[in-house]
Amino acid sequence: MSETGTPEGRADVELRLPADSAYASVLRTATAGLAARLDFTIDDIEDLRIAVGEANAMVLEHADPGTDLVASFVLAPGELTVTVSVSSASPPVPDLDSFAWQVLTTLATSADIESADGRFAVTMTMTSTALGAGL
Repeated sequence: MSETGTPEGRADVELRLPADSAYASVLRTATAGLAARLDFTIDDIEDLRIAVGEANAMVLEHADPGTDLVASFVLAPGELTVTVSVSSASPPVPDLDSFAWQVLTTLATSADIESADGRFAVTMTMTSTALGAGL
């Protein structure tokens, strides 16, 4: 992973916001817009919005004061990978039994947490169900 937590290289889109829950709607809206650009179904877009909201909440509680939240998006046909990360002087041990993690892993095709080197990041990939339907 790169310094921003982006899988294998440079993100197609990167969004930097203050690490404050007041900006969660901006992150969810940007995610929905990118998923729509990839022709995700309405249901997939809503699932992705919820999953990104959970990832946002997970990382924000461990963000260092005054830092940014960085969201990196890697786009592929029918697939969107989102990494949400913050600077954290003492990154937590990931709680894989938390409600937020359970929701996120239920909605996303795959998900991962990285907690090291002063960063806390959640990465998720969503594959559009439209691909499986042959649309």
